[in-house]
Amino acid sequence: MRLYHGSVSVIKHPAFGVGKTTNDYGLGFYCTEHAELAKEWACGEQHDGFANAYDIDMDGLAVLNLNDERWTILNWLAVLVNNRRIQVTTPIQDAARQYLLAHFLPDTSSSDVIRGYRADDSYFSFARAFLGNEISLAQLSVAMRLGNLGEQVVIKSRRAFKRLAFAGAEIAEAEHYHLRRRTRDESAREAFRREASSPDLDGLFMRDILRSKMEADDARLR
Repeated sequence: MRLYHGSVSVIKHPAFGVGKTTNDYGLGFYCTEHAELAKEWACGEQHDGFANAYDIDMDGLAVLNLNDERWTILNWLAVLVNNRRIQVTTPIQDAARQYLLAHFLPDTSSSDVIRGYRADDSYFSFARAFLGNEISLAQLSVAMRLGNLGEQVVIKSRRAFKRLAFAGAEIAEAEHYHLRRRTRDESAREAFRREASSPDLDGLFMRDILRSKMEADDARLR
């Protein structure tokens, strides 16, 4: 598999155990299969960046793909709230967070690689809206597909890091790619506002999940 990592610098040898523990899927090396997305992630408003390319042999690696049919979007959300700092401002948000962690959090300890949505700030706000009972599960599922952000691939284990082979780096010019990222974010937020402005009167909300004590295998979550 060819992967790309957006950064302000060229990284020939990614280091295991380096980075933030509060990223979407915890400590790891965050990549995408799309060079153009990596370039967007690499740039700030005032600085250029690089899309670092790597080849990795996935044979035999344990991959947790949170977007496959085994999991629901609530499993993804449980991983997200377990790792990222989320500001809980209402009792239902607090109850929702605790319930997701208790009933929907997958065991990621044996995963070499994790695949799943990338939760940029706009997407994280969609997740918070669902936790606060502001949008339905169906609306959250739609929202996470807005903006064509795609999946991220996170290298987690030491043995997966050893499989990464540097394949070069392409420069990403801030003048172009920072604007593309901002435009993508603004488009996603606007599409979300349109989606959320239509009340889902028959939808499944976080309060319903809490009230019914739903588990991950509940057919209503599919």
